[in-house]
Parts: sequence; C-alpha cells; structure tokens
Amino acid sequence: MNQPLVSICIPTYNGERYLQEALDSVKAQTYKNIEVIISDDNSKDHTLEICDRFKNEVDFPVYIYNHTPSGIGANWNHCVEKANGEYIKFLFQDDVLDTLCIQKMSEFLENNRKIGLVACKRLFINNSINQNSDTISNWISKYSNLQFQLEDKNKNISEYYLLDNRIFKRDDFFSSPRNKIGEPSVVMFSKVVFKKIGFFNNSLKQILDYEYFYRILKKYPIGILNKPLVYFRIHDDQETNQNRNRSINDYELYEQFQYKELLFFVNRERRKYLLKKYNKIYKFLLSIYYKIRYS
Repeated sequence: MNQPLVSICIPTYNGERYLQEALDSVKAQTYKNIEVIISDDNSKDHTLEICDRFKNEVDFPVYIYNHTPSGIGANWNHCVEKANGEYIKFLFQDDVLDTLCIQKMSEFLENNRKIGLVACKRLFINNSINQNSDTISNWISKYSNLQFQLEDKNKNISEYYLLDNRIFKRDDFFSSPRNKIGEPSVVMFSKVVFKKIGFFNNSLKQILDYEYFYRILKKYPIGILNKPLVYFRIHDDQETNQNRNRSINDYELYEQFQYKELLFFVNRERRKYLLKKYNKIYKFLLSIYYKIRYS
C-alpha cells in the first residue's frame, strides 16, 4: 500500500519535562514514512537540546525551526507551513502517541479520500500534583468521551463513525463538552485541507483547536476512530490550566464564529438566538414587531 509522507508537527515551548517521552513515541511508530517538524517559541530550558539529540538519533528527517512567539496559534500555523507531508499529524510536547497511531490514521484517510480530518479516542496520563482530587476525577469522567452525545446508544459502535455538518443542527451540539472532536494531538488532516480552510485563529487562546475543526466540518466529513491511539497528559502547567487564571473572551468569540460561519447550519432556535444577539437589522425589526403587537 502507498505510504504518503506524514508530517508530525510538534510546537514547543519550555517542554523539557515531558518532551522526551513524546519524541520516544514518534520513534516507536510502526509507520515509517514520516518527518518531524519542530517549531520552538524561544524556549529557555533544555527543550532544544532534547530536540537536537533526537534529530541525531533517528533515520527520518527532523526539522527544527525557531519561531518568534506571537501566540500558540501562530506556532501551530508555523509548524504546518513548514511541513512537507501530504498529511499533518500534531503531537503536543506533553502527549504520547500509541505505536499504531500514524499507521491507523493514515490508512483511514487513504481509504476515505473525501474525509477532511480523522480523530481518535484518547486515554489520560495524570501528572497533576492534585492527581487524586475530585476536580481531576470529575474532569476525566466528564471529558473522557467527547462524542458521547453523538453516538447511537442503541447500536454497537463500529471501528469508526462519521460526522458531517448536519450535527450542527442538534440541540446538544453547543452544550458541554463544546469540543466534540478532541485536542490537536488526536487528529490528522491533509495539507490540502489546511490550504483550503486557512490558518488557526491566532486571536483565540482556549478554543482555537475546535473552532478550526468545525471550520473543517462545515466543508468536509470528519471520521472518529473508536480506538484510543493517543495518551493525553493532564498536568498543572498545561495551557488549559493557565488560561483559567487569565482573562480571555474566547467563548464570546465562539458565539460570534457561530453567527458568521454556521448561521445556516444550526437549528432554528439557535439561529434566532444568534440573530437576536448579533444582527442589528434583525434586532431592529424585532423591536418594531413587539411595539406593534403590544401597543
């Protein structure tokens, strides 16, 4: 079977604590036609030393680029721009790939050429200082299966299932968990899709992954492999935990995204809500209607 080049994109910043484990999981892949693209945001620790050592240990191409910090999305975009492969596979510096991850995902995309993106289930590595806390346990319980609302409970789930833009009409689509696809480490997509969809939105801090995936889903079906092929690490220094202590407006921007990009894909009630909130003409006409009706 043809083995297209897969670019494993690793954006880094002060990642020395877990990076070696992530790189070791790349080395262990059964799929061999790979390259690694590392884009580093001016790390101050031993991240680049670990990357250089890895580059000298392996027999596949490893490209290490310095990137001027300008937001996490900019570093993700820089990674993909430098990629030479037909397929893009993100791996974050603190996550780990199952040995079959690249093989299974690339085979799926090769066999389903109309699919825009493939994602997989994931397992958790808990390195939080408070790893036994109720907060962490509740989070894992709540977000262990991001697609639970979308799965048919009356049928056995097959090896994979497909999502298309009709799911935007569901009443529960915009409820928690908002991310119905997964973190960047659990997805693979083609470079062609990236060129057509465009860049990750660098103005976002917390939701730029699934905002991007929903832009893909608007135009292409997405496949979900019903198998955990990635280990997602929970720890106290990860971006999600840092964002809890910052003032961000991602969720307001997310509703604006729904209005601008998904207005004609969502159901009637959601559309009315978005129009009432963001469309000046609709709000004006609605106010006239109420004045006439109740005068």
